[in-house]
Amino acid sequence: MRVLPRGRLSYGMQLPVQSQSTLYAEPWEAAAGPAELLAVARAADRLGFSYLAVCDHVAIPRRLAAAMGTVWYDPVATLGWLAAATERVRLLSHVAVAALRHPLLTAKQYATLDHLSGGRLILGVGAGHVREEFEALGVDFARRGALLDETVDALKAALGPEEFPDFRGERFAFSGLGQAPRPVQTPRPPLWIGGSSPAAVRRAAIRGDGWLPQGDPRDRLPGQLARLRALREEAGIDEPAEIGAITEPLYVGETSWDVGRRTLTGAPERLAGSLRAYAAMGVDQIQVRFRCRDHTELTDQMAAFAADVAPHLDD
Repeated sequence: MRVLPRGRLSYGMQLPVQSQSTLYAEPWEAAAGPAELLAVARAADRLGFSYLAVCDHVAIPRRLAAAMGTVWYDPVATLGWLAAATERVRLLSHVAVAALRHPLLTAKQYATLDHLSGGRLILGVGAGHVREEFEALGVDFARRGALLDETVDALKAALGPEEFPDFRGERFAFSGLGQAPRPVQTPRPPLWIGGSSPAAVRRAAIRGDGWLPQGDPRDRLPGQLARLRALREEAGIDEPAEIGAITEPLYVGETSWDVGRRTLTGAPERLAGSLRAYAAMGVDQIQVRFRCRDHTELTDQMAAFAADVAPHLDD
């Protein structure tokens, strides 16, 4: 089940403000809020970005708060709000920690989002990594992988074409329970799997419509992709998964301030040439993040990328 154009390298972005880990948030985001978030989302919609992504954490324990922060907007509420302010850009949960919730609850939330947005949902799910979140919600952290596997299977049934879906697993079972409104997308919205561990790659290969690696460096991606394809072939799945990658930080053009040694910067042609390497590996979509000092510089960078870099991604 593919939703992105074939034969070209698509690009999307994780929204600023909605998650503020010190690993990637810019200083200006701490004082920003709905107005800045909305401006960036509308710019992405206008400029041809394939998707907007929102993260998912219920609560951050004190031991991790210094690194992760506690600002994590709810993905369903945020994407639903942005659906009304945008027209064409797809809405991605990157990623929903699906094992924290009963699959019927998740299906109700995201089916409604797909319905209200006119069929723009991409449901990205992952296993999660914060033990205290699972403990607080009464979910077995040690079994989260197996729980997510069954949750994905249940979600495929619950988000499928049947108003009264039937599913029976070890942990979840439902039958004769109708849910409407149904998703707009048929037979169901796409389900992308996040994570780069061996278990996550296997899950993406066997159960996913797409794969969202979590920060794999470029030199590791070819090996991961080869394993994913081999696992998919062994499982008898003919349809290729839609493959994503998170790029290095970007800055289009020359800069007078320190954007960090890992940032790809310079002329648009140079950036496009570097990013085309992802397509050569077999990546279908790249998630980009721009260095910036305020939301206006961010939307300027997005516009420069869309106008001067994106047209050359498929050269």
